[in-house]
Amino acid sequence: MIRQIVLDTETTGLEPADGHRIIEVGAIELVDRRLTGRRFHQYLNPDREIDAAAIEIHGITNAMLEDKPRFADVAAQFLAFVEGAELLIHNAPFDVGFLNAELARAIAQGCALPVTALEECCTVQDTLKLARTLHPGQKNNLDALCRRYSIDNSQRVVHGALLDAEILADVYLAMTGGQTALFSEEATKVEAAAADGFAFEGGEPLVIAPSPEELAAHEAYLETLDQKSGGRCLWKLLG
Repeated sequence: MIRQIVLDTETTGLEPADGHRIIEVGAIELVDRRLTGRRFHQYLNPDREIDAAAIEIHGITNAMLEDKPRFADVAAQFLAFVEGAELLIHNAPFDVGFLNAELARAIAQGCALPVTALEECCTVQDTLKLARTLHPGQKNNLDALCRRYSIDNSQRVVHGALLDAEILADVYLAMTGGQTALFSEEATKVEAAAADGFAFEGGEPLVIAPSPEELAAHEAYLETLDQKSGGRCLWKLLG
């Protein structure tokens, strides 16, 4: 079973080192490349003013967060949700830097947490880095990827952590979907053959062993799939 969490945050500004804080966390779960419906979503009171430039991006104001919990109040619940998963984050250093700063602050305030940094309980894949590998020299922000993969992002008038996580899940599955396309192609061939009246009629099917050249070509194709899927070719993982 491969468990992944697609995650995004919204913040008061750009630098945790300058005291900026997380104000929204959105995360959704994938198991074996399928959405499970499980999610973690929380708005947070940052105990500081939100930069005007940040409000223009996500539309979240200080007034909207006055009655929301602090990160320390939900840190244990958040860690329990992501524990053991691979996190899929677009521009991961930004979000991980903020999350680790929040964890450090919560611990300094006396919050008992099982880890001091996110990487201690999760692995992280930067989907922006993956996109740049697949599409070098092109725009690879979320909106550009939605256009490239024909993913509807019409609801994305402003940024939002949960909405962006949902969109990123679709983008990630499309970016790493070469295997799905392959299965679809093979299924179409089988259906076409059946429509032409081709079928086995009794007895055992004839097994023809591949030649060394065919085996080499197969391995080369698996390498191509593995590169295009960011190291997630199932044949290689299960082989």
